[in-house]
Order: sequence, then C-alpha cells, then structure tokens
Amino acid sequence: MKKFLEEFKAFALKGNVMDMAIGVIIGAAFGNIVSALTDNFINPLIAVITGGAEKDENGVMQLVGGKFTISGVDFNYGAFLSAVLNFLIIALILFCLLKAVNKAMSIGKKKEEEKPAEPSKEEVLLTEIRDLLKEQK
Repeated sequence: MKKFLEEFKAFALKGNVMDMAIGVIIGAAFGNIVSALTDNFINPLIAVITGGAEKDENGVMQLVGGKFTISGVDFNYGAFLSAVLNFLIIALILFCLLKAVNKAMSIGKKKEEEKPAEPSKEEVLLTEIRDLLKEQK
C-alpha cells in the first residue's frame, strides 16, 4: 500500500498533471464566461429576431417562449440551443488556440532543424572511405 501511495504522489505532482488541473480550472471559468455571453446577449438577440421576445410595461424586451409542451411535458429548446452555442464557441476558441500553439511550436522546431546536425563518427569514416575509393578509380 505504501508503494501505491508513493507512485500516486509521484504521478499527481508531475508537471503534466498540474498543468492539466490548471487547464481544467481555467476552462471551467471560461465556460462560465461563454455561458454568460450566450444567455445574456446571443439568446435575447435570437429571440428578438425570431419573435420570441415581448416588451414589458417599461418597454424592456423580455424573453418569452423558448420551450414547447406536448402532453404536459415541457421541451426547453432554448436551453438546448444555448448549450449548443456554448459548445461551438468554446470549440472554436480552443481550435484557434491549438492552431496558434502548434504554429509557435513548429517555428521553434524549424529553427532547430535549420542547424545542420554534425555527422556521427561512422558517417565521417564512411565519407572518407567513399572519397578514397573515388580517388582510386
């Protein structure tokens, strides 16, 4: 059991696991931001465009609808559309971030690849042998 706990401690404290945990926390916070965007801006805009909003007594647009009922069961399509929009926005932003990270990493690799690698001892020896054989012909 002690060995198991030591292995778990080594795993949990690795840099990759800690980075992943930070990513999950930031992702959750970012998800809340996107939810606020869709709930407070995009969904009301869709409701106004599709006629799902009405003005109250003060002239402020209020959301109406976003669901339908069949046999007494409510189907909240507004919440579903909101979840789909959240997913699409987060997926698009993550895609763009990953493209940027991959591009940055490939730039670093290209700089490393530009430096010619020094030949190994075997390659140097084989090159010398080849040159000597060419001279003999």
